[in-house]
Amino acid sequence: MTVTQRRGRRAMMTRAELDAFLAGRRTCRVATAGRDGRPHVGPLWFVWDGRALWLYSLVRSRRWADLRHDPRVAVVVDDGEEYEELRGVELSGTVTVVGETPRRGAACPELATPERLFAAKHFGLPVMPHDGRHAWLRLAPDAVVSWDFRKLRER
Repeated sequence: MTVTQRRGRRAMMTRAELDAFLAGRRTCRVATAGRDGRPHVGPLWFVWDGRALWLYSLVRSRRWADLRHDPRVAVVVDDGEEYEELRGVELSGTVTVVGETPRRGAACPELATPERLFAAKHFGLPVMPHDGRHAWLRLAPDAVVSWDFRKLRER
C-alpha cells in the first residue's frame, strides 16, 4: 500500500488512525467506469483487514458489469458534517474477484478472515450468511490518501 499524500500532510492519518477509521466505518462509495467511460458511484458495505478492502457486491449490478470490463476502482470512506470535522480515506487500485461467483459458501480459505469480520460488523453474526446473489471483491490498494481535518485545529 502506497501513501500518495502530496498536500495536506498535517491532516494525514497515521497508519493506526487509518486502520481504526476503516474498521469503524460501515459504508464506502465505490467509483467504477462503464464501457463508454461514464463514471458510476454507489454505496457499498465493506470490511478492512489491515491490508485490503473487501467489498461484498451484487453480481447483477452495474458495478459488477463495470468491473468485469475494467477492474480499476476508486473508493472513498468519509465522515463528518462541519468542515473542521471532515475525515476520510480514498483508496484506489484494481479489484480481484475472490471465491465463487455468486458466493454460496463453498470452502475458500482466503475468505475466512473477511467473512468473519464482515459477518460480525454488518450482521452481528459469527458466521457469514450467503444469499447466492453477492460475491467478493478484494482491493489491495495501489494508492491511499487520507485526511482528518480535526488535526488542523489542534495546532
